[in-house]
Amino acid sequence: MRSNLKLIINNPKTKIEEKQFFEKDELKIILDLYAKMVSEGSWKDYGLNISSKQVSFSVFKNATENALYKICKNFKPKNKNLKYLITDAAGKILKNSYDLKFLLKNIHWKKL
Repeated sequence: MRSNLKLIINNPKTKIEEKQFFEKDELKIILDLYAKMVSEGSWKDYGLNISSKQVSFSVFKNATENALYKICKNFKPKNKNLKYLITDAAGKILKNSYDLKFLLKNIHWKKL
């Protein structure tokens, strides 16, 4: 007895794995800034938030408060300048750039 069955394997080889986190060099830049701000006494704690659209590094003055700032990386920005953002506790965009190093170097944290 012969049946007409077809075996279909849906396993595309061209599927590109999307990165859902900071790259190693990006995280190093952020952690270097964090260490500097902790040594100055400005920041005390941090947290990481990960979603399918962005990853953010939140910094806190005290562990019981809301985040002072969030350093965000958008995975699919609508504009190239919206790839990296710094937002305040309310989510308002304070600064944005296409280059994380440039963004973090050219900001005065005390004046925000």
